[in-house]
Amino acid sequence: MKAVLITAHGGPEVLQYADFPCPEPGPGEVLVRLQYAALNRLDLWVRQGWPGIKLEYPHIPGADGAGVVAATGPGVNNWQVGQRVVINSNIGCGKCEHCAAGFENRCRNWNLLGETLRGTYAEYVVVPQQNLYAIPDGFDPRTAAAAALVYHTAWHSLITRGGLRPGETLLVVGASGGVNTASIEIAKLSGAVVYVVGSSAEKLRIAEELGADYLIDRSKEADWSKTVYQMTGKRGVDVVVDNVGTTFPLSFRAAVKGGRILTVGNTGGPKFEIDNRFLFGKHLSIIGSTMGTRAEFARVMDLVFAGKLKPVLDSTFPLSAARKAQERLEKGEQKGKITLAIEE
Repeated sequence: MKAVLITAHGGPEVLQYADFPCPEPGPGEVLVRLQYAALNRLDLWVRQGWPGIKLEYPHIPGADGAGVVAATGPGVNNWQVGQRVVINSNIGCGKCEHCAAGFENRCRNWNLLGETLRGTYAEYVVVPQQNLYAIPDGFDPRTAAAAALVYHTAWHSLITRGGLRPGETLLVVGASGGVNTASIEIAKLSGAVVYVVGSSAEKLRIAEELGADYLIDRSKEADWSKTVYQMTGKRGVDVVVDNVGTTFPLSFRAAVKGGRILTVGNTGGPKFEIDNRFLFGKHLSIIGSTMGTRAEFARVMDLVFAGKLKPVLDSTFPLSAARKAQERLEKGEQKGKITLAIEE
């Protein structure tokens, strides 16, 4: 099969489009012939590397994917060859106490496609049968692939961990990233009032189209925490989605007393300083999460299939042009999810 491989960490130049042996499904596993993969910032971090990351080389990036069942392993009874499926990339062991309680994303032996396991930048991928979800007839597999990880992640962070309630105010730091746009849509569906900070008027238009109530252009208002404070009648917002990290000081200022700061990533860098006085002085909670449960995946994908959540789609590149796709993502040029079209 054709796949995009890395054999060392580095820039986009380490991505190689080459032949690689097609995997075979083992007991309880399914072989999926991929039609689309979708890019996430995770792909960049894995390619660049971080202290302690261990990959089996050659490594195949990519967490998101949608396609067709190509073969099934022993013991698979739920799937038939030819069924259209989307992949839940959050893989639990199914045996530990967390998996037994339905919290696969807290698994003691947790794995993620494209990070600890070979992923979806390929013509084929093998996944456990429980990590597939059926795509309804007529639904676009590209949209399914683009939605999977970001909506799953945003739902668990906002609804399960963050406890977002109707009528609450939410600030999203960033207007066009995958998790951020998913957060805007989920928050509006949940009945929240949404404020969005974006880097340009063009990206803020995306947020507006998704239903954001108030827009703040940080290229014109550097101290956007003060702007949010004033816009809310000097109250602050109940919840802040901040997946940048380095913007935490501003997020703390923008939050109401007793507010919640939600984070699932650190696009601005993994380490930064915070002023602890804001935490205890304002009774703030920092709530982190990763991915979500299988039940949440089913819930959020059903909302996508029903048209109640609609991913913003950016460019599509052929699998062979994965390097160009990652360069676009790395430069922050995207306005929605970047996808890879995969052909046999």
